[in-house]
Amino acid sequence: MTEQKRPPRAIGASGLSCFPIGLGCASLSGSYGPSDDDNALRVLHEARARGVTMFDTSDKYGNGHNEELLARAFGNARNSVLIASKFGNMAGKDGKVADNNPETIKAFCEASLERLKSDCIDLYYIHRIDPAVAIEDTIGAMSRLVEQGKVRALGICEVNPTTLRRAHKVHPIAAIQSEYSILYRAEAEDVLQTTRELGVAFVAYAPLGRGLLTGAVQPGSLGDKDERLRHPRFSAENLPKNLELAQAVQQVATERGCTAGQVSLAWLLAQGEDIIPIPGTKTLSRLVENIEAASIILSDAEIGFIASSIPPDAAAGLRYRAEHMKNMYL
Repeated sequence: MTEQKRPPRAIGASGLSCFPIGLGCASLSGSYGPSDDDNALRVLHEARARGVTMFDTSDKYGNGHNEELLARAFGNARNSVLIASKFGNMAGKDGKVADNNPETIKAFCEASLERLKSDCIDLYYIHRIDPAVAIEDTIGAMSRLVEQGKVRALGICEVNPTTLRRAHKVHPIAAIQSEYSILYRAEAEDVLQTTRELGVAFVAYAPLGRGLLTGAVQPGSLGDKDERLRHPRFSAENLPKNLELAQAVQQVATERGCTAGQVSLAWLLAQGEDIIPIPGTKTLSRLVENIEAASIILSDAEIGFIASSIPPDAAAGLRYRAEHMKNMYL
């Protein structure tokens, strides 16, 4: 394993680019237990100081709090960062899983812009797809936001190849965002064939397996309000099996004198220059660790060993509960 500086990564054909690793900001608004705004601002400022340029948020995170937090952090330096936000994840609110109605998209965008204290969102995603609304209608409405200068580029989360192709025909899709890590990668590797054909970037959320690949999660270590307790992969039955799989990553990390999290991110970065991981964290030490992973280059032997030790279907437990998986990869 060697170290070298990786160049910025293009976000599809949008003309936008960013540091190879972004920052997922959900945990700064309570997604994984209590969060503190002062600490969150320190994390955001340190990330930018160390070269991170993509900051990923959503109107869902903290019910808008996360977008307001980014405005506080970067209000005077908005042009130095790339803000990616999302809309449409209702998470059961008013009985709806997703809202992709063309008539409401403009209102979602306007509300996000107000919270962000910005006149433009760099990358705007459909957070969850609503199967009751034709994707062509949703993308059509989003394209009008681009025409109006309120959005620079479009993205979709948790999308399958067929839906991506349909969307891309209406307006160029700059990026998709889906879960992708060495532990959970079957769906990601399936859709990658299509993103590469179309020239779409792949933004990988949960690239550290929501902590499974870092060694930070152990049986009984999660707080009562940590949303990971609702995920099957963290059940009493499945967690030990997944931690055992993660030992292959730890083995490489030990041999090379870095952390398991850094090896996990370096493995993802090695899968292609179109992949942009966005790990999240609330701690400065983990932030620095993640950013430094951008300069770690794994050998072909290390990459192969990790992939063969953790096959695509080896992880125990679904990514989300069964009822929620019905709304993923649509």
